[in-house]
Amino acid sequence: MKFYSTQDKSLRATLKESVIKGMPADGGLYMPVSIPKLPKAFIQSLEGKGLQEIGFEIARLFIDNINENELHNIINSALNFDTPLININDHIHTLETFHGPTLAFKDIGARFMARLMSYLIRGEDRKLNIIVATSGDTGSAVANGFYKVPGIRVFVLYPCGKISKIQEKQIATLGENITAIEVKGNFDDCQELVKTALGDQKLNQKIELTTANSINIARLLPQIFYYFRAFAQLENFMDSDIIVSVPCGNFGNLTAGLFAQRMGLPVQKFIAATNINKVVPEYLQSGQYQPRESIATISNAMDVGDPSNFARILDFYDNDREAILEDISGASYNDTETRQTIKKVLSRWGYICDPHGAVGFRALEEYLMQVDPGASGIFLETAHPAKFKDVVEEEIGIEVSVPERLAKFLKREKLSLKIEKDYQKVKDILLDQ
Repeated sequence: MKFYSTQDKSLRATLKESVIKGMPADGGLYMPVSIPKLPKAFIQSLEGKGLQEIGFEIARLFIDNINENELHNIINSALNFDTPLININDHIHTLETFHGPTLAFKDIGARFMARLMSYLIRGEDRKLNIIVATSGDTGSAVANGFYKVPGIRVFVLYPCGKISKIQEKQIATLGENITAIEVKGNFDDCQELVKTALGDQKLNQKIELTTANSINIARLLPQIFYYFRAFAQLENFMDSDIIVSVPCGNFGNLTAGLFAQRMGLPVQKFIAATNINKVVPEYLQSGQYQPRESIATISNAMDVGDPSNFARILDFYDNDREAILEDISGASYNDTETRQTIKKVLSRWGYICDPHGAVGFRALEEYLMQVDPGASGIFLETAHPAKFKDVVEEEIGIEVSVPERLAKFLKREKLSLKIEKDYQKVKDILLDQ
């Protein structure tokens, strides 16, 4: 499989080039030259298939230059946990994608990417530097996924005071080959610093630099797996209209879902569910895409004012908004509505949502009531509620237990470097480490 740039469809890059570079020199994003269609028999026989089995069948369609044993090893090591589908009521289910080591869905992409990258540079005398911006869970998943991986250094930029305490501790207490950089700004500032570094030709001549954000295709591909795993846990899905609601920040999660749909997964509609950082729902409504500075909310992983992966979605549909609207509906909610939803879901159905999942649930419930009452739906739960303990407990009035693998981080000393929004400072850190 070759990959092109969203800025240049004539470009052809290998998997290794796409993964190691992270993004093309022209500032675009890598996309596979074709989306393979899975046989209908595979879709019909999904029931009962596990995440690892599904992952291998999908991965080998995109990754055709790694022998099957090695690919099995990468997937089995990275995905040694499940993504269970939980019934909320007769028509709504949630896919819990947070059962990895840092209790966030981004463990899936980060762990797969870490193992794939390590394989791709195996036996080579090189030092790979990964720079990543995070609004919360990406940073913790990447930091822990690459922790102590030989030949790879990781630099995580996160916005000061705008991620949860647990998220920060998961990023900023590791040390070793992980450098945490606390930026006085918002996520978009961090993302802009990362893009500047990746585009700095002089810097890239001195050190080998790539990224582990969802702009890297190796982060995106494994996210396709759990959409198929969700349907594998549904009964009679071939005879039902299934709506999938995706809490969206940088829009990698939704992009992976669109890949799954194009590969044959029978999703009737996707809902792009956001908080008040709603540039994409506004585009779906008006046709005008107007990025702006992000606003801090309690669903901080979605605090993105200019989502990078939206470029992939536009490319996917050849910039045809009408075609996009056939597959995607948009919805957005403020913090008050999110808090109300957390309380409602627990009181009515006994399930505790994190703030991101609550946005996904509310968008799905309203869509089913107002647009398609006969359908069923799945919303993605992207993080364990304990990662947002203070917010969730304030609404539900009961204590949220903190799993031991999270609690251990709270006892550790913070090691981050604090800087202003200053690219030269970032560059100096990259060169000094």
